[in-house]
Amino acid sequence: MKKLILAGIALLSISLTQAQSAEERGLQIAKEADKADQGFNSSIVNLKMTLKNKNGQTSERLLITRTLEQSDDGDKSMIVFNSPKDVKGTSTLTFTHKIGSDDQWLFLPSIKRVKRISSNNKSGPFVGSEFAYEDLSSQEVEKYSYKFLEENGNLLVVEQDPVDPKSGYTRRVVTYNKDKAYRLEKVEFYDRKNSLLKTLTYSDYKLYKDKFWRALTLDMVNHQSNKETQLKFSDYNFESQLSEDDFTQVALKRAGK
Repeated sequence: MKKLILAGIALLSISLTQAQSAEERGLQIAKEADKADQGFNSSIVNLKMTLKNKNGQTSERLLITRTLEQSDDGDKSMIVFNSPKDVKGTSTLTFTHKIGSDDQWLFLPSIKRVKRISSNNKSGPFVGSEFAYEDLSSQEVEKYSYKFLEENGNLLVVEQDPVDPKSGYTRRVVTYNKDKAYRLEKVEFYDRKNSLLKTLTYSDYKLYKDKFWRALTLDMVNHQSNKETQLKFSDYNFESQLSEDDFTQVALKRAGK
């Protein structure tokens, strides 16, 4: 009898999964990924950015990123360049929004001014890297519409179409690891002509505070320019207790000095 009941439950589970539309399942996966990463409050991490041009020549930059989790909107983040000398002090502030365009500012130490980044320029390259300004935003569920594509073992593939008409992408194809708290494994970016533009691969994952997965290596490859940008993360600090005061234009100027 027990085996029959278990078999019935398994069949019911399969039926419920099949009953979901591709859009419903894609949205469900995105919500699970978002839920799994809630509660980290704030973090500080060091980065090494390596730029590689189409001829294979490389250059390095050192950065620090601060992030503040928001319960009622998208997260806030600040990126500050520490080296080399020509970009030292350059810093960006991002207020991600669940609905509408994000707010972003750039501080340039050479002119000692904070410039607001227009929503029309969000698809532009971030300080010469293969990351766009819009790639700096936190992953908010409301920023996309969804369509489940396929399941391959523990990997789930979902198409995400940006809601923002000013996005530089027509769609992203995102691979999640359902056995590891729905963490991201790969993102493929398609340009406004719907051609594959870039692929972002996440690797060297580490678990923090028994809950939060963080990839210590991100590789962004631009298939159209043959350029690459690698981010190496180190020294994650989840005990920083950052506050709203650490994410203002005044704080942006101060961080860049």
